[in-house]
Amino acid sequence: MTRSASPPPLVPVPLTADVFAPFGDVIEADQARSHLINEGRTRRFHALATSAPGEGGEAILSIFRGTPWPSPVTVRMLERHPLASQAFVPMERHSWLVVVADAPRADACRCFLARGDQGIQIGRGIWHHPLLVLQPLQDFLVVDRAGAGNNLEEVWFPDGESVTLAAV
Repeated sequence: MTRSASPPPLVPVPLTADVFAPFGDVIEADQARSHLINEGRTRRFHALATSAPGEGGEAILSIFRGTPWPSPVTVRMLERHPLASQAFVPMERHSWLVVVADAPRADACRCFLARGDQGIQIGRGIWHHPLLVLQPLQDFLVVDRAGAGNNLEEVWFPDGESVTLAAV
């Protein structure tokens, strides 16, 4: 990223397990990983992701209620959780955005458009932007870590460096 020229907007690509694999897992109802339970009345989509709370941590469930960022969304920072994974599962069927990167730089960002029936589990230590919703209000079930140690690192990009997301 240069300070004098604005890069083209980052276009979200559809979220699939294959393209998201370097960053974590896609959590979605996969018929191949399911079986019937409760006298055939319930289909269990089994072990779609596993929580990794790290040594001395415990997996906790929370609800995050997101509101949209100002439009156009400009990514100026990333965060990561060095001790544990973090999962987001939408509680309503609204599409949402996921921004991840393999390094804490604007030019390393990738953006995914997740369907309302898709969640993600971001791997331990993976750089990502905070929750990006497209609705006025959207709830997510979040599985992350409680316990000793600093499990949050934030990096703000240098002045003039950012990436703007294309409208969806």
